[in-house]
Amino acid sequence: MEASTLKRINDWLNGNYEPSVKDEIKKLQNDNPAELEDAFYRNLEFGTGGLRGIMGIGTNRMNKYTVGMATQGFANYLKKSFTEQVSVAIAHDCRNNSRFFAETTANIFAANGIKVFLFEALRPTPELSFAIRTLGCKAGVVCTASHNPKEYNGYKAYWDDGAQLVPPHDKNVITEVEKIAGVDDVKWSGGESNISIIGKDMDNTYMDMVKTLSVYPDVCAAQHDLKIVYTPIHGTGITLVPETLKRFGFTNVNIVEEQSTPDGNFPTVVYPNPEEREAMSIGLKKAKELDADILLGTDPDSDRVAIGIKNKHGEWVLMNGNQTAVLAFNYMIEARKVKGIAQPNDMVIKTIVTTDMIDTIAKANNIACYNVLTGFKWIASMIKEKEGKENYVIGGEESFGLMIGDKVRDKDAISAVALLCEMAAYEKNKGRTLFDKMIDMYLQYGLYKEDLVSITKKGMNGAAEIADMMKGYRDNPPTNLDGVAVTELLDYDMQVGKNLSTGKSWKIDLPKSNVLQFVLADGSKISARPSGTEPKIKFYFSVKGELKNAADFDAAQKALDDKIARIVTEMKLK
Repeated sequence: MEASTLKRINDWLNGNYEPSVKDEIKKLQNDNPAELEDAFYRNLEFGTGGLRGIMGIGTNRMNKYTVGMATQGFANYLKKSFTEQVSVAIAHDCRNNSRFFAETTANIFAANGIKVFLFEALRPTPELSFAIRTLGCKAGVVCTASHNPKEYNGYKAYWDDGAQLVPPHDKNVITEVEKIAGVDDVKWSGGESNISIIGKDMDNTYMDMVKTLSVYPDVCAAQHDLKIVYTPIHGTGITLVPETLKRFGFTNVNIVEEQSTPDGNFPTVVYPNPEEREAMSIGLKKAKELDADILLGTDPDSDRVAIGIKNKHGEWVLMNGNQTAVLAFNYMIEARKVKGIAQPNDMVIKTIVTTDMIDTIAKANNIACYNVLTGFKWIASMIKEKEGKENYVIGGEESFGLMIGDKVRDKDAISAVALLCEMAAYEKNKGRTLFDKMIDMYLQYGLYKEDLVSITKKGMNGAAEIADMMKGYRDNPPTNLDGVAVTELLDYDMQVGKNLSTGKSWKIDLPKSNVLQFVLADGSKISARPSGTEPKIKFYFSVKGELKNAADFDAAQKALDDKIARIVTEMKLK
């Protein structure tokens, strides 16, 4: 065991830590030294989005002490940044210890003389963003690990615009957090009178706002009996989704009862992630039984949404995040235009790894489409940059996130569920389905197909292995894939794009990010990006074909699936 690891362990054994914590360390010394080493081999990093890690004792774990030191550093930065009274909003999801972490965070902010608005119980992450803006807070925190496995928890930090931290605040907060030498630097208590509890009033204000996003409330009224199946997957969605759908006028909402109770153990799923078919399987079963029109599922903190619909063969299929985004972007562009409420300065925003089909749709409708780095904080940053000049309509990314309207500055599955149901009602009102609409768009704009391969590298060597993979791609990029030449290499960390055949290079005008993209001669694109929240490296594949008639869809889609599979094999990713 390295000397630095031993020092961290001894600091905890000899410091002001609870006796039960010290007993647990001693037990691990005897019973599981490997686990002890993993718990202390580093400090849990306060990254640009905050903290995320496995819960337990140790410097590399989510616990009272790591959360406390992070909060003290954040509090110190807030007090340096603002001369006036500082207030913050705090929320949490359904995970084990989330309430405890939220209360710990609230107590520390309060002890530092900061006014705290603490939600009375679990709430969706997007409502926290909304509350920051509504209450005029300078910052906020939500305790959540989003869709990670049950062993994880996290701590997302927000700024006064309701978005997660971006430069310079992200790095500045990290600097302040790193200055906290230990638990003795933390003000744990003493300002409880600075804490105010919020709840139902904010819920109503938020849901009133969501209702204003509806483009065709009359269509929702006409199709009020749209058969909806919804699962919160044991998460926070149950607090707001049913009531929001009711306010939109929908009267036939069927909740997946087995997954309706908030539970941090997520007993019915392996991963509480609506991107995973397994997590949506109980909902799919119910949708089939009821012959529903649409199935929707949200993740534990209700910022991601997945949908299921029936295809031409009457089979239930789960839309991937790109397809859901395409449907949503197109609806908000098209429906606003048809209704006559589109503005000449309307704009939409997507991330660089999200389908280029959205760019094509926006261009066809003469609407600006901006591409930003992965993460909704960058979408929010672009909104802020364009405020007063351009009218933001919708933003999204392939990882099942949408942000409709500018009153929330993070991905919002509550409003997304409501608008996706409105979209299904809009099509049903014409005797059609969302699947019909998807096919129409493929016929009009081309058939786009995307896939994602995630490779997990856990433990102490994981980060180094991922770094080696990225270095290998930078030093020796592939020259062709599936028999097609790689024509461009886009390196967002170096902020340089390069034409591999001519050698010509250009500057990428985005903040530095550890992302590589390979663009092929046929327009296909492969992106490599280490995850910022998990020990994973993600590979995004996007290919394009032509769909001449609807009857050819299955064959055309299979051809693109086969193409992606060949590229994955060639890159030795499976």
